[in-house]
Amino acid sequence: MSKTFQPDRLDVAAFVTAKAHLSAHDPLQKYERLAQELREPEHDLVIDWQVDGEQRGTIDGSRRPALHLRARADLPLTCQRCMGEVRVPVEVDRHFVFVPDEDAAAALDEASDDDVLALAPDFDLRDLIEDELLMALPLVPRHEQCPEGVRLSAQSADFDAAQEEKANPFAALAVLKTDKSN
Repeated sequence: MSKTFQPDRLDVAAFVTAKAHLSAHDPLQKYERLAQELREPEHDLVIDWQVDGEQRGTIDGSRRPALHLRARADLPLTCQRCMGEVRVPVEVDRHFVFVPDEDAAAALDEASDDDVLALAPDFDLRDLIEDELLMALPLVPRHEQCPEGVRLSAQSADFDAAQEEKANPFAALAVLKTDKSN
C-alpha cells in the first residue's frame, strides 16, 4: 500500500523512507507573505515546485533524512530605478537535512552546507517553500535596461532660473534699514 503525502502536514521521516516525490503548480494565493512582496498580485500566477525524499550524508559522517527542494516562479516586482513592473525569475534548489531535535539542528547547522532542521511529524512544506522564495528575492529589483528613460536629477533645467527671478523677501527690510540710517 502506498502512502499519500500532503505538503501542509508532511511526515518527513515516512516521506524519506518511501523515497517519495511531490510536485505541484500552486496558485499564489497559497503563499500570502510572498504575495505581499509583489507589485500587484496576479490571480493566474503559479509557484512550481517539487521535492524528493532522500538520505543524505552530513558533516558528522552520518546519513540523515533529507528533502531536495526545487521551486520556481516569475514574480512581478517593482523596479527600483523606474518604479515600473519588472518580471523577476526566482529559483530555489536546496537540500534540507533533518535531525531529531532543535539542539542537534543548531549544532550541525553551523558546520553543514545544507540547512539543518528539526524533524517534525507534521512539517508544513509550503511554509518552507515560501520562506525560501522570499529569501531568494532580489534586494533591489530592477530592469537591466529600463523601458522608459529614468530621470536621474531631482531638479529641472529651469529650476535655477526660477530661483533667480524670485524676489528676496528680506530685500524690503534692507530698504527700511538704509532709510533709518539716513
